[in-house]
Order: sequence, then structure tokens, then C-alpha cells
Amino acid sequence: MGSNPRANFPIAPLLREEAQRALGTLAKVKRLIINADDFGLAPGVNRAIIELQQAGALSSTTLMATASHFSPAVHLAFVQPALAVGCHVVLVDGSPCLRRGEGPSLLDPKRSVASPSFRPTVGSFLHDLLRGRIREQEIEAEAIAQIQRIQSSGLTVSHIDSHKHLHAFPRVLAPLLRAAQHCGVDCVRNPFEPWWSLRATPSAGAWRRAQVHTMRTQRRSFSRLTRKHGITTTDGSIGILATGGLDEPVLRSLLHAMPQGTWELVCHPGYSDPVLEQAHTRLLTSREVERGALLEVIPETLRSDSGVTLIDFHQLGQREFFS
Repeated sequence: MGSNPRANFPIAPLLREEAQRALGTLAKVKRLIINADDFGLAPGVNRAIIELQQAGALSSTTLMATASHFSPAVHLAFVQPALAVGCHVVLVDGSPCLRRGEGPSLLDPKRSVASPSFRPTVGSFLHDLLRGRIREQEIEAEAIAQIQRIQSSGLTVSHIDSHKHLHAFPRVLAPLLRAAQHCGVDCVRNPFEPWWSLRATPSAGAWRRAQVHTMRTQRRSFSRLTRKHGITTTDGSIGILATGGLDEPVLRSLLHAMPQGTWELVCHPGYSDPVLEQAHTRLLTSREVERGALLEVIPETLRSDSGVTLIDFHQLGQREFFS
């Protein structure tokens, strides 16, 4: 009896590709996710995020599982169920979710074991990561612990991203994607800003621009790994170059330049308060500027531009959303 020439043919990947092409054809509109990072960081940050979502100027946020105001943020999220909540995975400038001894390579070797914390900067983290001093399995375990802490509160985690965009780097991205799969989370932030958005942010400083350009060198690895793990993402993120300077003119410039596709606007709104002032963040008064810009520009844009649709990560990739 002759063998079936189609028996070993990779039908499933082809079907997935056909589905992706069909979705791409149907997605010839401007879809925008507006995500506020740092939910749980401080009362003023929590308050601003909820107010913006209620005003129709925000669709999504990412919650810091070990932040000092995590529990109030969870309560606010339940009060405002239309707000999609993801996990803002923290691996620098924060505290671990794992129990002591479970993730030793993630900890700052200069800090006392009595008060364990992560390395304070992206530079120190990447320095040790590239020298093999940070174990991928511990990154995965810590990410799982943070995602599950949010899930155990009763919230459905819509997606993951990372503090300081560390998941732009493959040695962080791969364990984070495995953690997402383990926890049943199927969306991740695409942290790479497209050229059109960089050009629409002329006021950014040279050092910040160099950082964003350096991060962009990892785009191909990001695409390969997200495809490998079957994780859904957007066409790119905007507002990353503008972090700390996302005022009304910059926001209008970004939205005016935005082409068809699915994009995520990354923002950090908030009210200044004593808790925020004590946090390890350079983003203080800029959070109030961002809050005002979002409140002024986004509802107006959604009313006047029928081509822009505000969505969240729960809706991302859902075919019925396009019909």
C-alpha cells in the first residue's frame, strides 16, 4: 500500500499563516491600545489610571505584583472591570516575589541578604546577564510568581510587559514567554518603536534616542521568539522614546503620524504624591503632564477620527473583533 504524500506535511503551521494573513487583511484600520505602566506604584498613579479609563482615555494597564500599593490597585481594578490589567514584570529596581533562596542570581549582590532586592539599574542587570550570572530558569520562575500573584487576586491577566522594557532582550524574553504560556497568558508587549513614531518625536534627547535605537537591534529575535511560542503582539509601541516628555504636542504628533495597524501607546500617567516621590523613579512631574495630555487629546481624537479604534489586549487577535 503506497504512503500518503500528505501524511507528514505541516498543515497546521500553514493554516495558522493563512489565518494570520486573513486577520492582517481585516485589520487595515488604526487600532490603538493605550497602556499605563506602573499600576500599584503609588496612590496617585492608581488614581490617575482609573480616572483616565473612566474618561475613555485609557484601555489597559500593567500591574506591579510587588509594588507597595498592589492591593489598592487590585480593588480599583475590580471596581472598574472594563480596564484590562496585565503584569508589569519587574526584574530591576524592585523586590522579588519568589521566596528567599529561590532566585539568588536575580538579586543585587551588593545588597544585604536581610533585605533582598533586584539590581538597581538596567546596565547592571544586562552586564551580569551577558556574563551568565543570571539564570534564565530563575527569570522564568520569578515571572511566573508575579503573574500568579495577580491571578490569585481574581484578576485575569491580559498580557505581560516588563519594567524598563527588559524583555526586548532575547535572554529575558524567552523565559518570560515560557512564564506567560505556563500561566495561560497569550499576549505580550512589542517594545520596539517604529521609524514613523521616532520621527514624530523630534524633541527627544540624544541619549534617550540612542537607547531606543540600541533596543531596536533586537527586533528580529523578538519576532522569532513570539512566533515560536505562539504569543500574540502588536505591530509596535509608540511613546517609548517620549517617556518623560509625553506632552500634548508630542501626543498629537504621534497620533497624526499613526498609520493603519495595531499599535500600543506606552504611557506613565499619575499624580505626584509623597509615595511616588520616595519611589526609585525619574518620572515625577512628567506623570501629571502625561495625564493632562491623555485627558485632553485621546477622547477628542476618538470622537473626531472615525478611523481610530481603542482596544485592549483581551481583544487583540480576536477575529470576531474585525467583523
